[in-house]
Amino acid sequence: MKLSCDDGSKEVNGTVYRQMVGSLNYLTKTRPDISYFVSVLSEFMAKPYESHWNAAKTVLRYLKGTLDHGIKYTDASDVELTGYSDFDWAGNPDDRRSTTGYAFSIRSGVVSSSSKKQPIVSLSSTEAEYKAFCAATCEVVSLRRLLQDVGEERKEPMMIRCDNQSLINIAKNLIFHARTKNVEAQFHFVREKLQSNEISLMYCNTN
Repeated sequence: MKLSCDDGSKEVNGTVYRQMVGSLNYLTKTRPDISYFVSVLSEFMAKPYESHWNAAKTVLRYLKGTLDHGIKYTDASDVELTGYSDFDWAGNPDDRRSTTGYAFSIRSGVVSSSSKKQPIVSLSSTEAEYKAFCAATCEVVSLRRLLQDVGEERKEPMMIRCDNQSLINIAKNLIFHARTKNVEAQFHFVREKLQSNEISLMYCNTN
């Protein structure tokens, strides 16, 4: 669902809309799975339209249908940290900024996740994916340090899965191509973590 500031639908009661989004925002403390969508709905609080109101009601219907859902954590002996990185290139119809997303799980349950609009417009899907992967790599560094502090230091690299093969090829290639110079800082950071065996890359089919 792509929401825009003005999509031609009629305007709705702003007070009621703000009350609903405020309630949903409060609910994100125990339902982090709706955090990103609530942040999107919050962008239209000044002047909400019917499409935004319908989207907010969609979140309510989702919550009603998933009351018995949750994250299960098992007491396994192996502390395996795995992650997924993805992006939505130029997904915002108003400013064409991309969205960065990642999720990391220890044993069976997600312990860290993020879905955030990138601060600047990406000129290519590879650039947007690389920014997303760089953010995921930063999170890996933090999680490794956290595990080390609690006595669970990991010697082997932590696996990050993504569905962009061009990103994997660029990250593993020693030659820095001219068309990717706009992401040079992220490139060197990720390359450094790959060479130090803190992370490893694996292709994950979009499906």
